[in-house]
Amino acid sequence: MSGPEAGGIGGAGGAAAAGGRTVLDLWEARRVISGMGVPFDRAALASSRHEAVRAASGIGYPVAMKIVSPDIIHKTEVGGVRINLSSEKALGDAYDAMMSSVRQKAPGAHVKGVLIEEMVRGTELIIGSSCDSQFGRMLMFGMGGVFVEIYKDVSFRLVPISPFDAGEMIEEIKGKAILDGARGYPRADRAEIVRILLAISDGLMRQRDILELDINPLMVTERGLIAVDARVILSEDARTCPV
Repeated sequence: MSGPEAGGIGGAGGAAAAGGRTVLDLWEARRVISGMGVPFDRAALASSRHEAVRAASGIGYPVAMKIVSPDIIHKTEVGGVRINLSSEKALGDAYDAMMSSVRQKAPGAHVKGVLIEEMVRGTELIIGSSCDSQFGRMLMFGMGGVFVEIYKDVSFRLVPISPFDAGEMIEEIKGKAILDGARGYPRADRAEIVRILLAISDGLMRQRDILELDINPLMVTERGLIAVDARVILSEDARTCPV
């Protein structure tokens, strides 16, 4: 299965809401954000070691593997992320080690399976949304990786945004020269960044029960922009965030 099927809160998120959950698992979050028009890497959900190996064979090595559980938000903290798995043996060993680590560090977590993803390399960007109780829904854009962790190189706007707003968000980033191909980095398609920012803004206006959303990272590659990780948290009350 390549890539998540398009879906909104009425689809992937609807199951979470019906089950009384506010945190979507990784597969559900990808489906919701993909449904807004954001391109993701090729990936498949696997519920066993055998399925994981079969998925990796279909996608092609090397691959990444991530735990899929609505009870685990920070996957790396429980050993739930492995990258650059280049063979069936490496994948199988990593799968066993991951399941052992998750059982030890998050014993009560419901594990749906693992996500097998193609390895994507490029410049990391981040797009996020959160709710300010006074101002309402905010949209964030910036450089990802160490740029956001150390330099906090991000910009914000209130949702909904306009094409002009999206362009300004890009211009306000200190590392914007990197997006233009400085120092050998792949050149980003700014028009596509604008399109994605507008698509997410529109999606947040339609799906008012999304409290928080993150795409981290959104990779700038020679093939274009590709999202490789996602997080979505729902509100228990759609009126929680004023717009």
